[in-house]
Amino acid sequence: MNQPFIHPLSDVQSNAIGSGTRVWQFVVVLPSATIGQDCNICSHCLIENDVVIGDRVTVKSGVQLWDGLRVGDDVFIGPNASFANDRFPRSQQKPGKFLVTTVHDGASIGAGAVILPGLEIGRSAMVAAGAVVTRSVPPNAVVVGNPAKIVGYVDAARGEDAGVAPAKAELGASSTRVNGVMLHRLPRVADIRGSLTVGEFDRSIPFAAKRYFMVFDVPSVETRGEHAHRECHQFLICVRGSCAVVADDGINRQEFLLDRQDLGIHLPPMVWGIQYKYSADAVLLVFASHYYDSADYIRDYSQFRQLAGAAA
Repeated sequence: MNQPFIHPLSDVQSNAIGSGTRVWQFVVVLPSATIGQDCNICSHCLIENDVVIGDRVTVKSGVQLWDGLRVGDDVFIGPNASFANDRFPRSQQKPGKFLVTTVHDGASIGAGAVILPGLEIGRSAMVAAGAVVTRSVPPNAVVVGNPAKIVGYVDAARGEDAGVAPAKAELGASSTRVNGVMLHRLPRVADIRGSLTVGEFDRSIPFAAKRYFMVFDVPSVETRGEHAHRECHQFLICVRGSCAVVADDGINRQEFLLDRQDLGIHLPPMVWGIQYKYSADAVLLVFASHYYDSADYIRDYSQFRQLAGAAA
């Protein structure tokens, strides 16, 4: 087997280091730490006891991984990224148990980012250099700033980039890259008395609605949705202001801007939906094909991908 490489100028006290892993000079690894296979731990890093690192992880120079950190596979941690594990630190006063921070598979954390304790960085998420993460980051989200906020989603092609031009589309439904998701341009009538737009259930809106709800007064940093439905269809119209919708079928991901009262999007069952980038005056109207049922929701993205793959 390919044994780990331990630089002679490092201080590695743990025996739980996977094959093919490289630990470079001036790295300190305490006895109970666990490091997986084919990792690269660059110089001048510290890894405490209660730390678990998966396979193929890169930890760049100047990173300290403190007790309570769990790092998945294929994670990148940039130089001088900082992980806190105590919300109210005092000198010589340790908590009974450190908060657990989890960085899920495939996530990337940029140089100099700060991650507060007890959070989760979702699968394949991207944390920008210098970001200060004060709340958990959803899967695939791209976050920047202090405090960090979501500015996009990984591999989410914008509607016009994907050949969908909502403002110029003909009346009716346009297909998208996401399986089953359709963008609908509804009739709009404008004259001196004002404007009107209309949709008919089971016609321009492709199901009969049993429920509606509206989302409004959402701070711009907030993200709504982050779930899929097993059976329920949804039809979304931003009747005031604008918001972005990300649709994801487990393979393809696409982002759409709802900024017109005559533009709607149909999210069928087994599509992961996210709404964010709300304008200050946004009002999002959602029609649903089913009454509310908590059992119809899938709120874990990993579970959704498994179910979506099984249904494909």
